[in-house]
Amino acid sequence: MLIHLLLEPRAPSPKRARVEKIVDPAPQLGSSSPPLLDDPMIKDLLRIGSQFIGYREYANRAEEKFAEANERADALAQKLEQSEAARKKAELAASKAKVEADEAKAKAAGVEELQKKLEDATTALDELKAAQASRDEGILKRLKSQSRRTLTQTNQDFDLDNPVNDPLLDALSLLEFHGREIREGVANANAGLSALFPYFFPKKEEPATFLNLAKMFNASEDLGLKMRQRI
Repeated sequence: MLIHLLLEPRAPSPKRARVEKIVDPAPQLGSSSPPLLDDPMIKDLLRIGSQFIGYREYANRAEEKFAEANERADALAQKLEQSEAARKKAELAASKAKVEADEAKAKAAGVEELQKKLEDATTALDELKAAQASRDEGILKRLKSQSRRTLTQTNQDFDLDNPVNDPLLDALSLLEFHGREIREGVANANAGLSALFPYFFPKKEEPATFLNLAKMFNASEDLGLKMRQRI
Protein backbone atom coordinates (compact mmCIF):
# COMPACT_ATOMS: atom_id res chain seq x y z
CA MET A 1 0.00 0.00 0.00
CA LEU A 2 2.78 2.43 0.95
CA ILE A 3 4.79 1.59 -2.15
CA HIS A 4 1.72 2.14 -4.32
CA LEU A 5 1.26 5.61 -2.79
CA LEU A 6 4.93 6.47 -3.34
CA LEU A 7 4.87 5.35 -6.97
CA GLU A 8 1.54 6.98 -7.85
CA PRO A 9 2.10 9.93 -10.35
CA ARG A 10 1.35 13.41 -9.07
CA ALA A 11 0.49 16.65 -10.88
CA PRO A 12 3.65 18.75 -11.67
CA SER A 13 4.20 22.00 -9.80
CA PRO A 14 5.49 24.98 -11.84
CA LYS A 15 7.33 26.52 -8.89
CA ARG A 16 8.88 23.81 -6.73
CA ALA A 17 8.60 20.11 -6.20
CA ARG A 18 6.14 18.92 -3.66
CA VAL A 19 7.84 16.78 -1.09
CA GLU A 20 5.72 14.24 0.62
CA LYS A 21 6.53 13.70 4.26
CA ILE A 22 6.83 10.04 4.98
CA VAL A 23 5.63 9.20 8.40
CA ASP A 24 7.23 6.22 9.92
CA PRO A 25 4.57 3.77 10.97
CA ALA A 26 4.31 3.35 14.67
CA PRO A 27 5.81 0.16 15.93
CA GLN A 28 3.33 -2.42 16.88
CA LEU A 29 3.19 -3.02 20.56
CA GLY A 30 3.76 -6.43 21.73
CA SER A 31 5.36 -7.57 18.48
CA SER A 32 8.74 -9.08 18.48
CA SER A 33 9.26 -8.74 14.67
CA PRO A 34 11.49 -5.84 13.40
CA PRO A 35 9.74 -2.60 12.17
CA LEU A 36 8.74 -2.48 8.49
CA LEU A 37 10.91 0.54 7.76
CA ASP A 38 13.94 -1.20 9.09
CA ASP A 39 13.63 -3.81 6.40
CA PRO A 40 16.47 -3.31 3.91
CA MET A 41 14.20 -4.04 0.94
CA ILE A 42 11.66 -1.46 2.15
CA LYS A 43 14.47 1.09 2.56
CA ASP A 44 15.62 0.42 -1.01
CA LEU A 45 12.07 0.79 -2.27
CA LEU A 46 11.66 4.04 -0.36
CA ARG A 47 14.99 5.32 -1.73
CA ILE A 48 14.01 4.35 -5.26
CA GLY A 49 10.58 5.96 -4.84
CA SER A 50 12.14 9.14 -3.50
CA GLN A 51 14.59 9.27 -6.42
CA PHE A 52 11.74 8.64 -8.87
CA ILE A 53 9.77 11.54 -7.42
CA GLY A 54 12.85 13.77 -7.71
CA TYR A 55 13.46 12.70 -11.31
CA ARG A 56 9.82 13.23 -12.16
CA GLU A 57 9.87 16.77 -10.74
CA TYR A 58 13.14 17.47 -12.56
CA ALA A 59 11.63 16.15 -15.80
CA ASN A 60 8.56 18.35 -15.31
CA ARG A 61 10.76 21.40 -14.70
CA ALA A 62 12.91 20.50 -17.70
CA GLU A 63 9.78 20.18 -19.83
CA GLU A 64 8.63 23.61 -18.65
CA LYS A 65 12.05 25.08 -19.42
CA PHE A 66 12.00 23.39 -22.80
CA ALA A 67 8.57 24.89 -23.53
CA GLU A 68 9.84 28.33 -22.49
CA ALA A 69 12.92 27.85 -24.65
CA ASN A 70 10.69 26.90 -27.59
CA GLU A 71 8.62 30.04 -27.02
CA ARG A 72 11.75 32.18 -26.92
CA ALA A 73 13.06 30.43 -30.02
CA ASP A 74 9.78 31.10 -31.82
CA ALA A 75 9.89 34.74 -30.74
CA LEU A 76 13.49 35.04 -31.88
CA ALA A 77 12.62 33.35 -35.18
CA GLN A 78 9.77 35.81 -35.69
CA LYS A 79 12.05 38.74 -34.87
CA LEU A 80 14.68 37.33 -37.23
CA GLU A 81 12.08 37.02 -39.96
CA GLN A 82 10.96 40.59 -39.33
CA SER A 83 14.57 41.72 -39.30
CA GLU A 84 15.23 39.91 -42.59
CA ALA A 85 12.17 41.55 -44.13
CA ALA A 86 13.34 44.91 -42.82
CA ARG A 87 16.82 44.26 -44.24
CA LYS A 88 15.41 43.39 -47.66
CA LYS A 89 13.20 46.47 -47.53
CA ALA A 90 16.18 48.62 -46.55
CA GLU A 91 18.27 47.12 -49.37
CA LEU A 92 15.47 47.84 -51.85
CA ALA A 93 15.15 51.39 -50.56
CA ALA A 94 18.94 51.82 -50.77
CA SER A 95 18.94 50.48 -54.34
CA LYS A 96 16.16 52.90 -55.32
CA ALA A 97 17.99 55.73 -53.58
CA LYS A 98 21.16 54.89 -55.52
CA VAL A 99 19.27 54.88 -58.81
CA GLU A 100 17.68 58.21 -57.93
CA ALA A 101 21.07 59.58 -56.89
CA ASP A 102 22.62 58.45 -60.19
CA GLU A 103 19.75 60.06 -62.10
CA ALA A 104 20.16 63.23 -60.06
CA LYS A 105 23.89 63.25 -60.82
CA ALA A 106 23.18 62.79 -64.52
CA LYS A 107 20.64 65.61 -64.45
CA ALA A 108 23.05 67.79 -62.51
CA ALA A 109 25.75 67.10 -65.10
CA GLY A 110 23.28 68.00 -67.84
CA VAL A 111 22.35 71.20 -66.01
CA GLU A 112 26.02 72.09 -65.60
CA GLU A 113 26.60 71.47 -69.30
CA LEU A 114 23.61 73.61 -70.22
CA GLN A 115 24.82 76.29 -67.80
CA LYS A 116 28.25 76.22 -69.45
CA LYS A 117 26.67 76.49 -72.90
CA LEU A 118 24.51 79.37 -71.70
CA GLU A 119 27.54 81.15 -70.29
CA ASP A 120 29.43 80.60 -73.55
CA ALA A 121 26.45 81.87 -75.55
CA THR A 122 26.15 84.92 -73.27
CA THR A 123 29.86 85.65 -73.68
CA ALA A 124 29.61 85.26 -77.45
CA LEU A 125 26.55 87.53 -77.53
CA ASP A 126 28.35 90.18 -75.49
CA GLU A 127 31.31 89.99 -77.83
CA LEU A 128 28.98 90.26 -80.82
CA LYS A 129 27.23 93.27 -79.26
CA ALA A 130 30.59 94.92 -78.60
CA ALA A 131 31.72 94.25 -82.18
CA GLN A 132 28.40 95.54 -83.54
CA ALA A 133 28.65 98.67 -81.38
CA SER A 134 32.18 99.28 -82.61
CA ARG A 135 31.06 98.74 -86.21
CA ASP A 136 28.09 101.07 -85.79
CA GLU A 137 30.35 103.71 -84.26
CA GLY A 138 32.72 103.45 -87.23
CA ILE A 139 29.85 103.75 -89.72
CA LEU A 140 28.44 106.74 -87.81
CA LYS A 141 31.80 108.49 -88.01
CA ARG A 142 31.98 107.90 -91.74
CA LEU A 143 28.44 109.18 -92.31
CA LYS A 144 29.07 112.33 -90.28
CA SER A 145 32.37 112.87 -92.09
CA GLN A 146 30.63 112.61 -95.50
CA SER A 147 27.91 115.00 -94.35
CA ARG A 148 30.50 117.57 -93.21
CA ARG A 149 32.44 117.30 -96.45
CA THR A 150 29.26 117.69 -98.49
CA LEU A 151 28.24 120.67 -96.36
CA THR A 152 31.56 122.45 -97.09
CA GLN A 153 31.00 121.92 -100.85
CA THR A 154 27.29 122.76 -101.07
CA ASN A 155 26.89 125.17 -98.14
CA GLN A 156 23.54 123.52 -97.58
CA ASP A 157 22.75 122.14 -94.14
CA PHE A 158 19.72 120.06 -93.18
CA ASP A 159 17.74 119.45 -90.00
CA LEU A 160 15.69 116.30 -89.48
CA ASP A 161 11.99 116.97 -88.92
CA ASN A 162 11.32 113.58 -87.29
CA PRO A 163 14.52 112.07 -85.88
CA VAL A 164 14.26 108.49 -84.66
CA ASN A 165 16.77 109.09 -81.86
CA ASP A 166 19.08 106.51 -83.38
CA PRO A 167 22.44 108.19 -84.11
CA LEU A 168 23.24 105.84 -86.95
CA LEU A 169 19.87 106.16 -88.70
CA ASP A 170 19.68 109.92 -88.18
CA ALA A 171 23.18 110.36 -89.65
CA LEU A 172 22.14 108.22 -92.63
CA SER A 173 19.03 110.38 -93.13
CA LEU A 174 21.17 113.55 -93.20
CA LEU A 175 23.52 111.95 -95.70
CA GLU A 176 20.54 111.02 -97.86
CA PHE A 177 19.45 114.67 -97.90
CA HIS A 178 22.95 115.72 -98.95
CA GLY A 179 23.07 112.99 -101.58
CA ARG A 180 19.76 114.09 -103.04
CA GLU A 181 21.05 117.67 -103.20
CA ILE A 182 24.22 116.54 -104.94
CA ARG A 183 22.30 114.44 -107.44
CA GLU A 184 20.08 117.38 -108.33
CA GLY A 185 23.12 119.64 -108.63
CA VAL A 186 24.95 117.12 -110.82
CA ALA A 187 21.92 116.72 -113.07
CA ASN A 188 21.57 120.47 -113.50
CA ALA A 189 25.27 120.92 -114.08
CA ASN A 190 25.35 118.06 -116.56
CA ALA A 191 22.48 119.62 -118.52
CA GLY A 192 24.16 123.03 -118.58
CA LEU A 193 27.55 121.70 -119.57
CA SER A 194 26.04 119.49 -122.27
CA ALA A 195 24.33 122.58 -123.73
CA LEU A 196 27.59 124.54 -123.70
CA PHE A 197 29.83 121.72 -124.88
CA PRO A 198 29.23 122.19 -128.69
CA TYR A 199 30.13 125.85 -128.44
CA PHE A 200 33.37 125.35 -126.56
CA PHE A 201 34.40 122.08 -128.22
CA PRO A 202 32.84 122.04 -131.69
CA LYS A 203 35.25 119.45 -133.01
CA LYS A 204 35.11 117.06 -130.06
CA GLU A 205 32.64 114.42 -128.98
CA GLU A 206 30.87 115.05 -125.69
CA PRO A 207 32.06 112.68 -122.90
CA ALA A 208 29.60 110.07 -121.71
CA THR A 209 30.05 110.77 -117.97
CA PHE A 210 29.48 113.95 -116.07
CA LEU A 211 32.90 113.75 -114.41
CA ASN A 212 34.74 113.71 -117.72
CA LEU A 213 32.47 116.43 -119.04
CA ALA A 214 33.22 118.62 -116.03
CA LYS A 215 36.95 118.02 -116.45
CA MET A 216 36.70 119.30 -120.01
CA PHE A 217 35.38 122.62 -118.69
CA ASN A 218 37.98 122.72 -115.90
CA ALA A 219 40.93 122.91 -118.27
CA SER A 220 43.96 125.02 -117.47
CA GLU A 221 43.14 127.51 -120.24
CA ASP A 222 40.45 130.15 -119.86
CA LEU A 223 37.59 128.82 -121.95
CA GLY A 224 35.58 132.04 -121.62
CA LEU A 225 38.44 134.12 -122.98
CA LYS A 226 38.96 131.64 -125.77
CA MET A 227 35.27 131.85 -126.73
CA ARG A 228 35.35 135.67 -126.81
CA GLN A 229 38.38 135.60 -129.04
CA ARG A 230 36.60 133.35 -131.50
CA ILE A 231 33.62 135.62 -131.64
